[in-house]
Amino acid sequence: VKPSAIALGTIFNHTTELAIMTPLFGQTYQRAKLSNSKEEFIKSREATSAVMAWGSSLVGSALQSYGIGALINATGTLSYRGAAYLGGLIFAATSAPGFISELFVEKRAFETVGINVLAKLFETVGLSVFLTWWGTRTNPFE
Repeated sequence: VKPSAIALGTIFNHTTELAIMTPLFGQTYQRAKLSNSKEEFIKSREATSAVMAWGSSLVGSALQSYGIGALINATGTLSYRGAAYLGGLIFAATSAPGFISELFVEKRAFETVGINVLAKLFETVGLSVFLTWWGTRTNPFE
């Protein structure tokens, strides 16, 4: 998988993840404004959890970009339609069962689950189409 595809896919995915984590960072920012000093805030639990969430999201985005790029290469997907199908299958296999459980077992709000579904669709179907557009093969004649 081309390194540029992994890098751009990471940015694509990470941006989507940050849209979901914005409330966490908003609360952290408010607590930073209320703390007495920068040093006090940096040592706080909120700062640590925000940095950990951001870092794990970045690493997860990179791994997901590589994995989807590798699947695109392994399946020989060249069309946007094929990439959308591949992304849809990835979504169905990895995320759909959890969302169904959140709706019907945990009884979470439809709006909350809907936003998370939309984000995961961007991370699977959107990323697959984006990487197909960019190109994932290091050698185009493979």
